[in-house]
Amino acid sequence: MLKGIPSILSPELLKVLMEMGHGDEIVLGDGNFPAASHARRLVRCDGHGVPELLEAVLALFPLDTYGNQPVTLMAVVPGDPVQPVIWETYAEVIGKHLPGVTIGQLERFAFYERAKEAYAIAATSESALYANVILRKGVVT
Repeated sequence: MLKGIPSILSPELLKVLMEMGHGDEIVLGDGNFPAASHARRLVRCDGHGVPELLEAVLALFPLDTYGNQPVTLMAVVPGDPVQPVIWETYAEVIGKHLPGVTIGQLERFAFYERAKEAYAIAATSESALYANVILRKGVVT
């Protein structure tokens, strides 16, 4: 254990976050996300949900302020009646770390293709639908 490091962040995930450079992306995938088949680097975060992992990651991880939409969600498939209330939680968590940030959305299959290019995917046990999020790393100033 270390002081100031959220205990939810495993040594493996900390290593990945440290290795990432400006513009690299990480996916926080929900329990339904095909993480293993899409990941270049897979980090298991079993037993955890995305909101608490997002909070812990953003305590250390700068979001990219040089481009637009450093945060991207998987858009609801047209015709699906699901209304992802978890997105409100994401907006609150993200807003604490980068007020006024634009949160984008990406169609499901486009999201999958972008996830394949991400530096890493963190697979969680999140049960909420459409709880997947991509974070693009910024710089520490």
